[in-house]
Amino acid sequence: MRVLDIDLDFFLSDCFPLADIGKRPDIMDKHVWKKEDVRTFLELNCGLSCKNKIPGRVFETHDGALCFWGELIKHGRLKAPFSVVHIDAHSDLGIGYPGPGFVLNSVLGTKPFIRADIERYYRMRELDEANYLLFALAFRWIDRLVNVRNPKSHNDIPKSILVDDGNFIQLRSFTSKFFVSAYGEEPKIQFKTYSDYSMYKDAKAFDFMSLAISPRYAPIQADDLISVICEYMCEI
Repeated sequence: MRVLDIDLDFFLSDCFPLADIGKRPDIMDKHVWKKEDVRTFLELNCGLSCKNKIPGRVFETHDGALCFWGELIKHGRLKAPFSVVHIDAHSDLGIGYPGPGFVLNSVLGTKPFIRADIERYYRMRELDEANYLLFALAFRWIDRLVNVRNPKSHNDIPKSILVDDGNFIQLRSFTSKFFVSAYGEEPKIQFKTYSDYSMYKDAKAFDFMSLAISPRYAPIQADDLISVICEYMCEI
């Protein structure tokens, strides 16, 4: 199965610094994509059509996608492992606080079938919009990940998780080595990045999609694009 995972901050001319809690970045000399350019990208690059809307949901912050996937899995609508196309100015794989350490050293040290205790990680303040995708990998939910990036995206993919010349991700840590005999090797996840989004073209159908507004990363002017993206989505 295939999931399209979009962040509004992809559709900006540049990456914005993280705004304070409760505030939005200042647009300054940057700009938001034109609506017609967003439609062109979604249709020509992602293979979407307004006539065939994809079941999906809109979230304020991108970690909402992890909860959404968990809900779909619980109800038997999404089967893991699945493929994710992550269209975002950020990798959401753990660079910055709280970072990848908790996932690599603590989550990998637990039995795979009980790892997806999302509420617990929220209570511990270890899960957020900057590392939720790393949690999904640790849950063994994903077998293929594609990251389509903003041309101004910073290098925020932790090198320690990349293997085979960056063509795969494999989560590893000193702690996880002790549990290989019990839980098996962590799977290798096919991984591909597109720094030039125009090179990404995908005609295969998606089963679900999501949109994160990410208000601390996207100026309020970007909100005009929400309704455009939702033209291709049937909210569930």
